[in-house]
Amino acid sequence: MLEVLHRLLFATLDAAPALVFAALGAVLSERAGVVAVGVEGMMRVGAFCAAVAALVMPTPLAVVMGMLAGAGLAAVHGFLCIRWRSDQVVSGIALNLVALAGGTFLLETHFGPNGTPSIQQLSTWELPGLSSVPVLGALSGHAAPTYLALLLPVLLQLVLTRTPLGLRLRAVGDKPHAVATLGLSVPALRWGAVLGGGLLAGLGGAVLSTTVLDRFEQHTPAGLGFMALAAMVFGRWTPLGAFLAAAFFAFGNALRIGLASSAPGLLDVVPQGVLLALPYVLTLVVLTLQGQRNSTPAALGVPYEQESR
Repeated sequence: MLEVLHRLLFATLDAAPALVFAALGAVLSERAGVVAVGVEGMMRVGAFCAAVAALVMPTPLAVVMGMLAGAGLAAVHGFLCIRWRSDQVVSGIALNLVALAGGTFLLETHFGPNGTPSIQQLSTWELPGLSSVPVLGALSGHAAPTYLALLLPVLLQLVLTRTPLGLRLRAVGDKPHAVATLGLSVPALRWGAVLGGGLLAGLGGAVLSTTVLDRFEQHTPAGLGFMALAAMVFGRWTPLGAFLAAAFFAFGNALRIGLASSAPGLLDVVPQGVLLALPYVLTLVVLTLQGQRNSTPAALGVPYEQESR
């Protein structure tokens, strides 16, 4: 029993970082009033650029390139939504489609349909004295993003709730005109949140191709960006809530892998497609349980017009 728990916890910690980073990026953007539907596309470009960059540079630097790629796509979103006041949902969907088509075109043009060549994954860290402890030993043997994913939600929660900057970001998503009366720039605050969200989403994608996998594949990130949005909603637009929801979804994925590997006979009874759908079914169940509870920022998706103050 302890061995099963150890394996489930280890697999959950391996799968969680990409979801956690993307969910935190969505929280940051939407807390400032900008809809983050495009997080799936930002993850895709982050994963692709990190995998390609890792072919010619050290993997940690490739992860940074993936983050910058995510921020670059977020900048397009910010330009459309903040500068030109475009519909934020439509802009996000368009970015997802561009990332899907562009990534597929570049992949098949330069590497073929099966994915990029294998890359050097990020090295793992062994925590002294912990590896031999039952269950808790699963905390050891992961790459740096895993430990960052455990720490960053707490830091971001403190920033949003305990600092003047966090207060301003939350206020600009609820009452942007009140923020403007204090002499603060609403567009600048929203730009910062959108670019920060893009960096985190790009990091989530980069983690997929450099830690979870060792390449970029055709279907990456396979809907994880939308699961991250669901985690944000279930977490009620808070970093810690989004982290817990993302960890729950990652546990569902780990459970799917565990069932398929430890009980191969199960595939004779349950179609493989049902197991593959398990994390997404959990997402739908969670959103259903969310019901009518609403913590949406009041000005989410509403373009800021300075002349209407």
